[in-house]
Amino acid sequence: MAHYAKIEDGIVTQVIVAEQDFMDLGRLPGQWLQTSYNTRGGVHYKSNSDESDGGVALRMNYAGIGYSYDSTLDAFIPPKPYDSWVLDENICDWEAPIPLPDDDGFPPSKSYYWDESIQNWVEDLVTD
Repeated sequence: MAHYAKIEDGIVTQVIVAEQDFMDLGRLPGQWLQTSYNTRGGVHYKSNSDESDGGVALRMNYAGIGYSYDSTLDAFIPPKPYDSWVLDENICDWEAPIPLPDDDGFPPSKSYYWDESIQNWVEDLVTD
């Protein structure tokens, strides 16, 4: 079984799981492209892990509804989260114009959120 994304006007509108033989029959109308469930940023990961498994990183990212498909890059790209963010074409994902502050602790001792009005990261002071 594999995952397939339906593309309409460059946007993913549906994602299904199907056998390759079924897709080859061409019974589903529209444009369908295979997508790789464990692919993020051009890397294929082990299930439920942040460790690469060396698998094929198909179309840069697993497709989600609302993602765009760029045929030139042959990549699924998530929706742009903020107007100020820019696309990193090497990983086909959006990057903030200012890097997230470093926190060497694990788990991180601080959390941050993006404030588009000041175009910067703000420490989240909410505690449990």
